[in-house]
Amino acid sequence: MLLGRRWTATAFVTGGVALSFAWTAAAPAGAATPGSPGQEPRKPLPLERLFDNTAVSDDGGPGGADFDGAGNSLSAQDLRAAGWAPGRTLTIDSARLTWPRAAGHARPDNVRADGQTVRLHGRGDGLSFLVAGTGGEASGAGVVRYRDGSSSTYTLTAPDWRSGPTGTRAVALPHINSGAGQRVETARLYAVTVPVERGRDIASVVLPRDPGAADLHVFAASVRRAAAGWTGSWSASSSGYTAVGPWTDQTLRLVVHTSAGGPRARIRLANTFAAAPVRIGRASVSLQAEGAAADGDPVALTFGGREGIEIAAGAQEFSDPVGFDVPPDANLLVSIHLPDTVQAVPVHSQATQRSYLSPPGSGDHTADADGDAYTGTLTTWPFLTGVDVGGGPGSVVTLGDSITDGTKSTTGANRRWPDVLARRLLGQSDVPAYGVLNQGISANRVVTDRYPGEGVSTDTGGVSALNRLERDVFAQTNARTVVVFEGINDLRWGTSAEELTAGLRALAQRAHERGLRVVVATIAPCEGESLCTADVDARRSAVNAFIRDSGGVFDAVLDFDAAVRDPLRPQRIAPVYDSGDHLHPGDAGLQAMADAIDLRQLTG
Repeated sequence: MLLGRRWTATAFVTGGVALSFAWTAAAPAGAATPGSPGQEPRKPLPLERLFDNTAVSDDGGPGGADFDGAGNSLSAQDLRAAGWAPGRTLTIDSARLTWPRAAGHARPDNVRADGQTVRLHGRGDGLSFLVAGTGGEASGAGVVRYRDGSSSTYTLTAPDWRSGPTGTRAVALPHINSGAGQRVETARLYAVTVPVERGRDIASVVLPRDPGAADLHVFAASVRRAAAGWTGSWSASSSGYTAVGPWTDQTLRLVVHTSAGGPRARIRLANTFAAAPVRIGRASVSLQAEGAAADGDPVALTFGGREGIEIAAGAQEFSDPVGFDVPPDANLLVSIHLPDTVQAVPVHSQATQRSYLSPPGSGDHTADADGDAYTGTLTTWPFLTGVDVGGGPGSVVTLGDSITDGTKSTTGANRRWPDVLARRLLGQSDVPAYGVLNQGISANRVVTDRYPGEGVSTDTGGVSALNRLERDVFAQTNARTVVVFEGINDLRWGTSAEELTAGLRALAQRAHERGLRVVVATIAPCEGESLCTADVDARRSAVNAFIRDSGGVFDAVLDFDAAVRDPLRPQRIAPVYDSGDHLHPGDAGLQAMADAIDLRQLTG
């Protein structure tokens, strides 16, 4: 129980979403409930029963909705073109959210938040909302009520649908409708998740009060279910949205390396940053024999009982669980047939691994055991963002940049430092043998976006760590601990030590709100690389001093700086550990970093 206990936390995300929450004891009978001063709780109703605003109009009658009070609205045709059909359930950041059935039918399809009580049941690790603000960013405090009589408060912030940040949006649409017709202007919708107390049954949710000048619109809400019974074994972050081929009626055979093993498997495919849906014809999983050849017949995967699926723009899909014995520390082949023409894909750009592609028009080769059909090669991971295994103790997420991503390690050898950490965990029994999920992105930064989060681009440096934290850490399968090793790119491109330390503080605070253990590594030296000036090193030293003595901001510190620096010249990587570019450690340096980790720091 929570009697006599209250605590509050707030995090502010640069260009993104601000979240906070507080746990409260159960209120005495008849007392005012947090977020509804002096009022008795309202009877909970399904969200759609509370809809009081129409946001979506048909292009044939663009004045048929008034989302923002000025006669503007979303295009029903744009939404359908993105795969957001009325009544469709979308998986976004591992939460299932249903786009309103009324959308585009000249009926109310969202509620303007003003203290309404929503019927919402279940247990999970967060509450997810599909939202947008009109008239500016809209924010307010709401309440989660649990079946045991306790409650918690949360702050929900909805960025403006026209001017909000691109890096955190769920979907972007190319037009805005009005009574004067349709104009070319981007409209955005956002999926925002706020913390709840894990393990407690939710009875209802009170939406925030009217925030004032701006309106906070809620289209959908759900409890994000915890991934009980699963451990993340492999993952990759979507780092950009790039032009390809085009690919037409081809099969991708992607090579990935497991950390944890288990008797069941499922994969996660994501259409992050996309403007259009993508259709998956079939998919399969197998062990790798050599190259594109499988060790035995590939095992077919299904999605909701179907052999294929369409993934809406901005959404993701998990395959159904399949009985497949996944070994730890092994290479898998995940094959994906793309029956239609695909011109751009969400991609993880620096795989440090060779994967395979069949020729245009060659059809479905997901069931092939031999690799003869796979005549092309890939050095990226398109669409595939996760492989989970049944059972296990949960996952450690490594959040970082190119050094975590494995840049300059030996291609195909799986010598990234998270790979080495995974093998260390498998070879001991003092702490749980967690799966290790690599969420490193080459060129990534903590506080500023490289890829803006919208549109086809050659930049695959990803949105900032703060803006991808929900997708790449909190929504990862059964995450228990996050290890943060990032910041050198911020410093090399002019971020001050104060800005970077503020970003690391915000990151840790948000992770603690979700119940995660936060372990942060000091930033390695890079003297000799063209952008690593003496000023950069001075700011790096200031950030490292903060990390080493943060006053409890982090649960543990890994000293990667000390592990790889030259003792005779600590501004640079020791030559034995340097890959040759003076920024990235080579295989020996990555091994030294992973070996420097006291595994007990991952569990507390």
